[in-house]
Amino acid sequence: MPYASNAALPEPIRHALPVHAQDIYRAAFNNAFASYRSSTRREEIAHRVAWAAVKKVYAKRLGKWQRVAGSASRTRAKTSGV
Repeated sequence: MPYASNAALPEPIRHALPVHAQDIYRAAFNNAFASYRSSTRREEIAHRVAWAAVKKVYAKRLGKWQRVAGSASRTRAKTSGV
């Protein structure tokens, strides 16, 4: 089930992640969900891919997700148009 907007993301994800991280999660999830359409584990794989994408740009420090230094240019191109 692809997510049309950040508001459609599961509540724990919306609550935990900053808006930009939610954009990354949603884009990665939707892409993986489409890519793994033949897998019976499609949704599970899409969530794992989405978390991996978030963790390339954000790290959890002191209980909050914070952007990792040096990740700005890499993510702008991927999330623009989301």
